[in-house]
Amino acid sequence: MAAAMGRDPPGPAEDEAPAAAAGGAAGREGGGGGEEGEGRARGGAEAGGCYLALCARPVHFEKANPVNCVFFDEANKQVFAVRSGGATGVVVKGLEDRNPISFRMEDKGEVKCIKFSLGNKILAVQRTLKSVDFLNFIPDSPQLEYTQECKTKNANILGFCWTSSTEIVFITDQGIEFYQVLPEKRSLKLLKNQSINVNWYMYCPESSVILLSTTVLGNVLQPFYFKSGTMAKLSKFEIELPAAPKSSKLSLSERDIAMATIYGQLYVLYLRHHSRTSNSTGAEVVLYHLPREGSCKKTHILKLNRTGKFALNVVDNLVVVHHQDTETSVIFDIKLKGEFDGSTTIHQFVLPPRSIQPYQIPVAGPASVTSQAPVPCKLYSSSWIVFQPDIIISASEGYLWSLQVKLEPVVNLLLDKGKLMDFLLQRKECKMVILSVCSQMLSEPERGSLSVIATVFDKLNNEYKKYLEAEQSYTMVVETGLSRSNPLLKRPVRTQAVIDQSDMYTHVLSVFTEKKEAPHKFTIAVLMEYIRSLNQFQIAVQHYLYELVIKTLVQHNLFYMLHQFLQYHVLSDSKPLACLLLSLESIYPPAHQLSLDMLKRLSTANDEIVEVLLSKHQVLAALRFIRGIGGHDSISARKFLDAAKQAEDEMLFYTIFRFFEQRNQRLRGNPSFTPGEHCEEHVTFFKQVFGEHALMKPTTF
Repeated sequence: MAAAMGRDPPGPAEDEAPAAAAGGAAGREGGGGGEEGEGRARGGAEAGGCYLALCARPVHFEKANPVNCVFFDEANKQVFAVRSGGATGVVVKGLEDRNPISFRMEDKGEVKCIKFSLGNKILAVQRTLKSVDFLNFIPDSPQLEYTQECKTKNANILGFCWTSSTEIVFITDQGIEFYQVLPEKRSLKLLKNQSINVNWYMYCPESSVILLSTTVLGNVLQPFYFKSGTMAKLSKFEIELPAAPKSSKLSLSERDIAMATIYGQLYVLYLRHHSRTSNSTGAEVVLYHLPREGSCKKTHILKLNRTGKFALNVVDNLVVVHHQDTETSVIFDIKLKGEFDGSTTIHQFVLPPRSIQPYQIPVAGPASVTSQAPVPCKLYSSSWIVFQPDIIISASEGYLWSLQVKLEPVVNLLLDKGKLMDFLLQRKECKMVILSVCSQMLSEPERGSLSVIATVFDKLNNEYKKYLEAEQSYTMVVETGLSRSNPLLKRPVRTQAVIDQSDMYTHVLSVFTEKKEAPHKFTIAVLMEYIRSLNQFQIAVQHYLYELVIKTLVQHNLFYMLHQFLQYHVLSDSKPLACLLLSLESIYPPAHQLSLDMLKRLSTANDEIVEVLLSKHQVLAALRFIRGIGGHDSISARKFLDAAKQAEDEMLFYTIFRFFEQRNQRLRGNPSFTPGEHCEEHVTFFKQVFGEHALMKPTTF
């Protein structure tokens, strides 16, 4: 929808004003080249609750004058500033490309439309209603124009769209012509054409679909899909007009239609200024789902509950509706539950109407001049022109912005935590905001009830599980070799909505337990609720979460609860958990036996258990364990003495050293170590610290 922000509902006797064609002139108030400025979104109280903002680095172009025309190409997202028909320069700028393209071309009359092919290799310029001129921008290629006239006699070209780096579609008032451009030969080859009466057209570059308005009223829309040299005619459909038109003239304007991809599906959006039902006041946006195969169906209605001038954008899968009269915008999320009437889902806006965040335009000029305060940008100006999906151009100020959704303010506007999570989980940059919401709901003053916390955990783990299953399926297909027969198979993308256990542990749960703000019963209940949710979705619980539970129970001397959790297998068996229990023996003696029982259930090799304990510097626990299973006569003295020395605890070293001296005495009748045990350095260390007299003397009978 390349429509000016000031868009009135058409009046009964009003003649349709010509709309700015998608990719056509973005208003004659535009301007030529200039450097990118960096605008500032004003924060503070005045921006409170603004969940939409203009990007900080807009594309800046010079303000218009009679010799300067501005065009926007929706496929490459580029602004063209054409001076004197190109004779005194053309400057091309895009949001992505920071280096403007500048060139000159011969002035052969007023430029109606100008666009680069995808990749900027071939320039197409329409100056007449009958033909389009081409110019190669390929290195070492001669700068000579070549021309293609439309094939249909007496037809006028309404515009053109590049569908690839070398394929272009002419749209005429009598049909469409699909060409392949042959830059080396400086000619075009007609691939396919289709005759059909056309009032206006619209192009969605993301899905390579061109929509044609046909019939006298203009409300029968015919889509065509383009892919690598082929053109497919999709099923046509009719837009329901608000009421039966009184006269047989064009009743559906392209200003009231937009095409956009939402959640991976192509939709046609129709801004209906008056509802079809007499008891409903206010305008509405009707969404028609346009599948690649099958018929187009009306699926959603977005209720605006107001009348006036509107414009549409789509940002992060949200439909944004701007209202010029009140200078506010609202957002709709078609993934959220609405009211289903059997065929369509009716949605109200997700959040209360808010203005786009106040924005300041920097003052251009030398440094001495730029010390002036930046100028506030006039938001919702009648010179704003909106392009899909997220572009806003201010022709009078010479700026192009992309529109952005800010998630932090949403947290305070959407108080239902379940609905908030449903909303956030669908957004691109959601992870840190979700983790911050989780932290907030566990802390005062916004502490939530356990049922709310459980709901949030379940919503997060539902997404987490979906990702784990997709990853598992992918791995299975790859391992079984089936991936070779399916070249389209792709590894599942891990979006920011996948909040795994380490995310929750690092950013939320460990911080929450360390703060010790909440009553310990609540703390334990929260940890167990998260574990319950993981179990419900059959996600294997990581041992560090159980460790967090155990540490919290120990801190509050809740040993009876710890015993119960272990006895009834609320905490699942694992080696790290068993080691943690062994280390608790000094403060809770039954932990030793609980740990051994767990290790036996795990059928863990005894050597492995000893290694794990030694690696955690639990030297005495390792020794007790090995004595408990009767393996203390065959263990390596050096391994235990190494671990005791690393612990930097002299009394621990003394105890371990003495134990092995006693073992030597018992087994060999002499406390000293044999050369094969390689303990010489430990004997030297023992003498240094405790003196030679502390060495055990051989006992004789």
